[in-house]
Amino acid sequence: MILDKNFIRENITNNREIDEVGDEIYKSVPYRWSHGATDTHLGDGLIIYSLIQFMRLKTCVCLGSGGGFVPRIMTQARFDLFNQGIFEGDNSYNWGDIGVTYVVDAMNGIGGNVDWFKEESFFRTKFQPRILNNTTEEAFHNYFVLNDIKIDYLHIDAGHSYENVKEDFELYTQQLSTNGIVTIHDTDPNYADKYIVTQEVKDREDHDDWTGPIKFVKEIDDTKWEKLNLFNYGIVKNKPASTGITILRKK
Repeated sequence: MILDKNFIRENITNNREIDEVGDEIYKSVPYRWSHGATDTHLGDGLIIYSLIQFMRLKTCVCLGSGGGFVPRIMTQARFDLFNQGIFEGDNSYNWGDIGVTYVVDAMNGIGGNVDWFKEESFFRTKFQPRILNNTTEEAFHNYFVLNDIKIDYLHIDAGHSYENVKEDFELYTQQLSTNGIVTIHDTDPNYADKYIVTQEVKDREDHDDWTGPIKFVKEIDDTKWEKLNLFNYGIVKNKPASTGITILRKK
């Protein structure tokens, strides 16, 4: 098969750790389920990988990190472009000539805690991302604008309220490169209604609003943006499904 399922299991969908007796063990990357991923199946991560490969995207920005599933794929796709002879020069993961993966995460516990905070974590030692430990708004003004960084690929998956998603989109798309691509995660209303947000959770006073991506993508101006919603909830019963990913590109 084209996809090396052992490599996927050992590097993308799991973290490798050493247990108390010195044996190497695998622990699932948190939130990989929301991408429809399993040990050996990339889910919507395959779409992300393919976009970077096909469009030769170098500067990749992931807003919100989860367990680092998307940033791993961003980095691996660029590294593979070097091995395939498309990118040339210094192939250092995020400090050479093959581009860079930025991870923007305030690590404030909103929406879940990261498991890769320590520098010795598998994600950080293996993929060496450039981490901006700030809110998305702070990182935009104090880093991306300040350094005039043009973004080839923007993945929006940080705060999930409508206001959060709208602000992240309106800010960061100002820095898109000419052929820049945007993806927004968690946009499938079917998945949200049937699985993610149950009525019991909705009734809780402390419930965070996770419907922002769904609401926002519905109002994107189709005269300015090409839009493709990719939803697969329920296509194969009793198998993992992505919570939805929407691809955008300026017309």
